[in-house]
Amino acid sequence: MPPLKHLLPLLLLSLALAKAAHARGTIEKVDITGLDRSDDAEIIENIEVSLSLYDTIGTPQGESRLEYLLSQAERQTRRALEPFGYYNPVIKVESPREGDNLHVTIHVERGPPTLVRRENIDITGPAQLDQYLQEDIENFRPRKGQRFEHTRYDASRVTITRRLAERGYFDADFTQRRVEITGAENAADIDLTWDSGRRYNMGDIRFHQDYFVERLFDPLVYWEKGSYFHEGKLDRLRESLTKLDYFSVIDIQPQPDQADENGNVPVDINLTRAKRTIYTAGVSYGSESGFGVRGGLERRFMNSRGHKMNTQLDYAQKRKSLVTTYRIPAFKWLDGWYGFTASAYDEQTDYIDLRNFKLIASRSGEINEHWTAIASINALRERWRYASGTEFTDAIYNTSTLVYPQLVADYVNVDDRLAPRSGISGTATMRGGIEGVGSDTSFVQANVMARWFIPVGEADRLILRGEAGTTWTSDLVAMPPSLRFFAGGDRSIRGYAFREVGPRTPPPDKFALGAKNVVTASAEYEHYFKGGPWGGAVFVDTGSAFDNTIDLHTGVGFGVRWKSPVGPVRVDIAHGLNNPDSQFQLYLSIGADL
Repeated sequence: MPPLKHLLPLLLLSLALAKAAHARGTIEKVDITGLDRSDDAEIIENIEVSLSLYDTIGTPQGESRLEYLLSQAERQTRRALEPFGYYNPVIKVESPREGDNLHVTIHVERGPPTLVRRENIDITGPAQLDQYLQEDIENFRPRKGQRFEHTRYDASRVTITRRLAERGYFDADFTQRRVEITGAENAADIDLTWDSGRRYNMGDIRFHQDYFVERLFDPLVYWEKGSYFHEGKLDRLRESLTKLDYFSVIDIQPQPDQADENGNVPVDINLTRAKRTIYTAGVSYGSESGFGVRGGLERRFMNSRGHKMNTQLDYAQKRKSLVTTYRIPAFKWLDGWYGFTASAYDEQTDYIDLRNFKLIASRSGEINEHWTAIASINALRERWRYASGTEFTDAIYNTSTLVYPQLVADYVNVDDRLAPRSGISGTATMRGGIEGVGSDTSFVQANVMARWFIPVGEADRLILRGEAGTTWTSDLVAMPPSLRFFAGGDRSIRGYAFREVGPRTPPPDKFALGAKNVVTASAEYEHYFKGGPWGGAVFVDTGSAFDNTIDLHTGVGFGVRWKSPVGPVRVDIAHGLNNPDSQFQLYLSIGADL
């Protein structure tokens, strides 16, 4: 047996090793210093994502694990800086211990940026003459003398690669694809070139479906076979097919491997029919109409020729309407329809007793990417009377029969149709009738509404809105209320009730009569908090509906905005300035206001 004096050191060493093996520590916090939280936010975020230390905060770790994590922190931080063009940073990791707790501080000095020293970015082949690809080459970033950032480089490279595919250069490939970093000189050399190969053409468009008559959708293909291939043409075709609402699935697949000797690429379009019938139901409430129910029946397709029918019933206490529309495809005018509509309307409020019946034959279609139009012939029979005092006993019915053509043109040129921040939209309407030619009076009526969206900063916007309408007629009494102008309400002058502004019946009730003319204007500023979906708005509206002399009414207010998944939601509270004792008005609207 060894002497005790020899065993004692071994025993002490064993105890020390056992204690070390069971030593533990907890990382309480990790701080990154030396970088600006506002200017270097992306860099800091990338460091935080890259550091393994963050995954262990608050969790006890063995001593060996802690040593490994701390040893990797410097390397992980260095690699997180490289995508931003910093290849020679100075990084210091400190981890003072208080008992079993560690507070890790990583101090970062970015060092000199890596700049592009030499660049060779080019396309050979037919795409050398392609204007759009040459613009992409000119806009490539980073360029000589600029900081080499991986994200900008990748985005520019992907833009050109995608553009080649979009414009029909299906054989395009890299001939050089190299970036060389010289860390000692803080320099980057870029060699990036493509060979575009030939540009292919649009070939046969092959619709695959099992219900509709052949060639029904051919007019939606607005280009000639043999024209240059462009993905945008197929996107436009997809949009047209989507608007038809016939299909639940639209799958468009170019087949470049099946191109003919002339380079014409066939395109397969696989269509899956949607559910044929849609039923809708709901409840409604209006301050004038009262409680009501709504129901609808839509036949997405009546037959194999693509005919449609839609019927909507709105049955409220004081207002009732029934509208039925039958539509026939007219695709030779892109996205066009022949429409036949019959509607019946009944309104029995405290001040008016009104009934009308209307027949409409229309032709709609898209003129170009911004303009759509609807031309129609309308036949209207309307009967109405206003209350005398609070009773209808002595009131006399007025009747009017009008047959008139109408043209409605819509213009939309915005950056985002769901929530536009930039652009202009508007609607112009013109109608007129001739006495003795189906109408009880001669009249011409014009109305224009426009909206201008102006971006402010990163997320805010200014919205300017205006409306102007006028009626030329020698007999305003013969103009039914449904064709007169009114003002007041959500889409007119906020701060006033629906139809509150304009000519009124005699006191004490002073109900809206409608007017020959209307003019309104609005300015609204929306601010979104941190660029997110929630925001607020302030606005001022002014205008009037009038016969001869304008009497401007102005309202001011504020609102809440929410960019919901189904479209913008707006809640506004407004007050009219013309009468200090008037009530505040509350408005709720959903959807893009174009």
